[in-house]
Amino acid sequence: MYFHIPFCKQACHYCDFHFSTSMKRKSELVDALCQELVLRKNEISETVETIYFGGGTPSLLTAEELDQIFESIFQNYAVSKDAEITLEANPDDLSEEKIEELSKTKINRLSIGVQSFFEEDLKLMNRAHNSEEALKSIELAKQKFENISIDLIYGIPGMSDFRWKKNLEIALSLKIPHISAYALTVEPKTALAKFIRTGKIKPVDDDVAKQHFEILTKTLDNANFEHYEFSNFGRSGYFSRNNLAYWHGKKYLGIGPSAHSYNGNQRSWNVSNNIKYIANIQQNSLPNEFEILSETDKYNEFVMTRLRLRQGIQVSEIEEKFGKEKKEYLMKESKPYLKRDLLLLENGFLKISSEGKFLSDGIAAELFWVK
Repeated sequence: MYFHIPFCKQACHYCDFHFSTSMKRKSELVDALCQELVLRKNEISETVETIYFGGGTPSLLTAEELDQIFESIFQNYAVSKDAEITLEANPDDLSEEKIEELSKTKINRLSIGVQSFFEEDLKLMNRAHNSEEALKSIELAKQKFENISIDLIYGIPGMSDFRWKKNLEIALSLKIPHISAYALTVEPKTALAKFIRTGKIKPVDDDVAKQHFEILTKTLDNANFEHYEFSNFGRSGYFSRNNLAYWHGKKYLGIGPSAHSYNGNQRSWNVSNNIKYIANIQQNSLPNEFEILSETDKYNEFVMTRLRLRQGIQVSEIEEKFGKEKKEYLMKESKPYLKRDLLLLENGFLKISSEGKFLSDGIAAELFWVK
């Protein structure tokens, strides 16, 4: 179960997710989230294994607002006793008082959006926190939460190999069990894209990002982190169950404006407009659209998501799910990458090699079924 909390204090230059910097209708939106849960309770018969608050900036919710949402969840859905319940949080929100409040809710995992421990990177990205707040928030969070992840971004214009290594060194010194790391991407309608286009910021360099990725994987491997998914690294027992659910193709319910849902056969998405979302929900109408997935869609998504995982694609499962023709097609299209050692075939699993990891999305696209 995913909740999109569409509020932020300010706009990060690289972000193209749906959000608003106005908090005027926050309480109305929380009411709408609770009502959407009621309206959609018949969509799920399974037990909820993970609950994830993303956004936006979910740490802008008060403990009372979170408890209101949890009350609606537990009244209308069966939730596993050991469900992983994650809240994304910005460092500037995580005061000692806030962490104390969060520890008394059902939240049992924090994902802290650090992005970098260096001021120049944070200013370039227009983050709301500074490096001191990043460090302090993690130390405070560790007093109340055991399961903590941080986000880091690499490939930032002007970020040297030394600074990226230093980011990782600081992260490891904090002794947290999970790190998510992403290459900075330039989305078309963002402030970052405009600044690059007008020459205010240097373009993102793919070669630098690739070098940073190689530093990342080597450093975290040496520190006994397992690279269980392309962007995610965890110590044993701390892999994100929410992330793994997506990559294993499990069903998920997305609540809130712009949130996506998937039930195995169709995908739906809510309107990306807070006012329209609230108005529709208040009329007991779901403000969403949907598409029915074809067998080709399902096959291509299976290939894409499984290749991001360390174990890769079980070839026999392709035949079981999609038939012999698709299995033969997969093996035929894989040959050039197997020859170049970008793909490996081990014990019936087709997976990305260490040399091919940075190219994994591109390789997956080349294996898609296209008529």
